[in-house]
Amino acid sequence: MDRRKGGNRDANGGLAEATASRLKFEDPREEEPEEEEVGMEVEGSFAAAEEGEVKEEVIGSDNTSADYYFDSYSHFGIHEEMLKDVVRTRSYQNVITQNGFLFKDKIVLDVGAGTGILSLFCAKAGAKHVYAIECSQMADMAKEIVKANGFSDVITVIKGKVEEIELPVPKVDVIISEWMGYFLLFENMLNTVLYARDKWLADGGVVLPDKASLHLTAIEDAEYKEDKIEFWNNVYGFDMSCIKKQAMMEPLVDTVDANQIVTNSQLLKTMDISKMTPGDASFTAPFKLVAERNDYIHALVAYFNVSFAKCHKMIGFSTGPRSKATHWKQTVMYLEDVITICEGETLTGSMTVTPNKKNPRDIDIKLKYSLNGQRCQVSRTQHYKMR
Repeated sequence: MDRRKGGNRDANGGLAEATASRLKFEDPREEEPEEEEVGMEVEGSFAAAEEGEVKEEVIGSDNTSADYYFDSYSHFGIHEEMLKDVVRTRSYQNVITQNGFLFKDKIVLDVGAGTGILSLFCAKAGAKHVYAIECSQMADMAKEIVKANGFSDVITVIKGKVEEIELPVPKVDVIISEWMGYFLLFENMLNTVLYARDKWLADGGVVLPDKASLHLTAIEDAEYKEDKIEFWNNVYGFDMSCIKKQAMMEPLVDTVDANQIVTNSQLLKTMDISKMTPGDASFTAPFKLVAERNDYIHALVAYFNVSFAKCHKMIGFSTGPRSKATHWKQTVMYLEDVITICEGETLTGSMTVTPNKKNPRDIDIKLKYSLNGQRCQVSRTQHYKMR
């Protein structure tokens, strides 16, 4: 998966906010207590190290790029990106701080804790104890962060895989996790969350977030498709079109401008994390995308929404192109055909999503689509691989 460069970006590298999402999610920016807190959790530890003359081993400092390939979450850079995603982090903070009844005096399990930011939010909200499980070397850093912020008596960081460790308690009241990947399901931790739910969640316990949904729309994207796909037809006078086929099969993770959207959005899949089974993440869903104007369609775009329905007031966020940009961006799947569509015409089809057999964290996608329009008749099946 590549990412396009340039485009209509703001000073932080993200797309300027477009029109509000059609979904009535609470805006995470409305409630912003202690504005600088999220960004300062890790920075304080480094600042203290720089001020002193004592030479200390920096956790993970001897890692090479090969180590990051297998253990990418050991590097602070990916956590910096996620922490600076205000939509993501502020939404979780609002869920925890504004719904104390879910966390006060409760035993909480944080799955895939990373730096421990969600555990810190929970501890601050009055949790009786938080068990933060992190498999990567970032667990060692999380222990330092917990200690530096005075929560060592409330938060226990456990280094290891959820499927391999044992908790000091038989049951927990709350499981919280930021498990979502690109396209919702690519390189996600959903199965791990479901495993933890089935093993440790007490009767009447809560999984947060508890709802997730995948959506699809269609866009005009002639300029970038030309640059990304058609480029291989003539490279300094040479035919490299064999690479074009591979490029076409690889979805692009990028921020799409809302002005590119040609059709309505279609709900593909809804997941109830409190009830679903691992097999529910494999599915085939039909779609009907109705053109809202006369235009060309060069790609289909997938995005996801997440909600916390157990709160006093439902809180959630969207990663769609009409919402504030997140680090998940959207997933663009280019079509072999350039489709000419007229307002009111319908592009119909189905999408099949399955984990890759060799690596279940990868995703295989089969897309069927057809149009019988005034200016264009087409029917095709395409395959994509998210690796």
